[in-house]
Amino acid sequence: MTDHDAARPPGPAAADNLDYRVAHLAERLAAGPLGELGVRLVPHGEAVLLTGTVPSTQCRDEILGMAREELAGHPVHCDILVAGTSSPDHGEDLT
Repeated sequence: MTDHDAARPPGPAAADNLDYRVAHLAERLAAGPLGELGVRLVPHGEAVLLTGTVPSTQCRDEILGMAREELAGHPVHCDILVAGTSSPDHGEDLT
């Protein structure tokens, strides 16, 4: 980013830049080892909301880290859920 870019007021160009960065992050997530997870990136003004379900907190943290890196300068809100993958602690009662 140049000094000229930093001085530019937010507007349509800033929104286009965010849309481009969100699309780039979505491509990175889809092409990487986490691509099958179906995490959604939803722009809301200058912020981005991450939604979906992942198998572990490590996976969620990795995605959140990538989002914060790619979308630096924009608020990132994380509503990614971690799926319960532990074994049941009791048998299912089918009666």
